[in-house]
Amino acid sequence: MTDQLDLVIHADRAVLPDGEAAVTVGVRGGVIVSVQGPAPELTADRVVTLGPDEVLLPGLVDAHVHINDPGRSEWEGFRTATRAAAAGGVTTVIDMPLNSIPPTVDVAALEVKQQTAAGKTFVDVGFWGGAVPGNTADLRPLHEAGVFGFKCFLLHSGVDEFPALQGAELETDLTELAGLDAMMIIHAEDAESIDRAPATDGGRYQAFLESRPRGAENLAIAEVIELARWTGARVHILHLSSADALPMIRSARRDGVRITVETCPHYLTFAAEEIPDGATQFKCCPPIRESANRDELWAALQDGTIACIVSDHSPCTPELKRFDVGDFGLAWGGISSLQLGISAIWTQARERGIPLTDVVRWMAQAPAEHAGLTTKGRIAEGGAADFAVFAPEDTFTVDPAELFHRNAITPYAGRTLTGRVRSTYLAGRDISVDITTDGGRHGRLLRRGEA
Repeated sequence: MTDQLDLVIHADRAVLPDGEAAVTVGVRGGVIVSVQGPAPELTADRVVTLGPDEVLLPGLVDAHVHINDPGRSEWEGFRTATRAAAAGGVTTVIDMPLNSIPPTVDVAALEVKQQTAAGKTFVDVGFWGGAVPGNTADLRPLHEAGVFGFKCFLLHSGVDEFPALQGAELETDLTELAGLDAMMIIHAEDAESIDRAPATDGGRYQAFLESRPRGAENLAIAEVIELARWTGARVHILHLSSADALPMIRSARRDGVRITVETCPHYLTFAAEEIPDGATQFKCCPPIRESANRDELWAALQDGTIACIVSDHSPCTPELKRFDVGDFGLAWGGISSLQLGISAIWTQARERGIPLTDVVRWMAQAPAEHAGLTTKGRIAEGGAADFAVFAPEDTFTVDPAELFHRNAITPYAGRTLTGRVRSTYLAGRDISVDITTDGGRHGRLLRRGEA
């Protein structure tokens, strides 16, 4: 190797696609050009040697983030969300088409969002498109403009400007996307099941849980499976919370249905039995379910039924969480955890005897593959030089004041977590100082097929 390297990282432990190893990683022009065993003779403009308690990870990929900008930037924004992502070792996020105004349901709205994000991102950002009633003709232009796929709801989304698709419309759009080989990602809860469920009763968490029954998820997922079977489309179930749906997902996959599944740190960390009444910071939809259900989700990750873990970072202002009355029926449903994901998951995983290599696969490699990011999520020659330096034995207590997302609300407040991100690299640049000082923003805006 004759050309000078920009960066060399020596690590006694690094998580590679085929396991852990001691490595020396060489970087030039934002790209990994060398991954080899320990090579102390390798030189570069900057040489970094990790400490004995640190592990080099690929930059994490979070393919489910609500940045809400423009239109609801008081909830979150590109600067604050991507700063939080970088602090948590996440180097790539894919932004959801809602709750911004306008939602990303046509090319003009995508361009507004890209203009809003330009120059404001600490990490790389891509965009999902939206599928809503009446915009079938917009799906192909959005696909050609570089969105990573399309999101739809099967019930009210929570915001009126992003309405739900009904059965016939969903089939029409899936047929259109099958012709493009584009993915539909789906918030799968059945509207009629929830309409017929008991209404939530103020601050009782159990009542809220009963108002969003597992059956609503199960029925919606069953519908999605059959529509995917008929149309041949690729479908992805967002934020799975009901473990009851796992057997039919496994069966569908055996039949050749192109279906993938994600879940989230809050479903893998918390349990319904432990959530206090009135604690609306825990409200999300679908809801956090019981501890036995949580165990089944972990098992489904280990057997490959669930492919990846993403945040579903869905923030709002403090007023919308209705802490004044603690009413689950009135509060906004969303959990903010973008900065804490790897720590929350590693805390649970190590207690279950699950290795760090599995966690990295679920939070870096698999989300990158899901979104079609061929250079992301793995430490390998030719890949993006995105890294997180992780101290797996560090413990800390979550202080909301230390979080970078716009509104310091999180159900993790006061919780002790194990594993801390000490520094983050984007395209070979250590952006840790930028995070701390709110300094330079070097993230790129990504198009499908270009990263």
